[in-house]
Amino acid sequence: MPLLRTGDRPACSRLAARCVRWVMHLVLAIIQDADAAALLRALRAQAFDVTKLASTGGFLREGNTTLMLGVSPERLEALKRLVRETCHARTRLVMPGATIDGQPGAPGAEPLEVPVGGAVLFVLTVDKFVKY
Repeated sequence: MPLLRTGDRPACSRLAARCVRWVMHLVLAIIQDADAAALLRALRAQAFDVTKLASTGGFLREGNTTLMLGVSPERLEALKRLVRETCHARTRLVMPGATIDGQPGAPGAEPLEVPVGGAVLFVLTVDKFVKY
């Protein structure tokens, strides 16, 4: 992956095999499990290095997938495009008043249609990248 060098070499540990100051972003992508396999295939096809973490959260406490990616600035837009094309919002029926553990709510209540899915990206600038 081509990276942009922005300064002189920082003082590196003797243990570091490679330690250079680069302009780079750490992207944390939180996606619905239903979209994970397709997005991972698309990322691999475009040669993005990715680490997958299982996670839980959100309104319905469903399983999510969190992806961690180190991305150069020139590839950030391509990554965002892949996520937009692959991760889709959808709706789901839930019972109003349902508890967090999934037990049914009030008897006779009508199910509600709620939006789920899509993706949330956190893009963080990396101050230093060290690979051992």
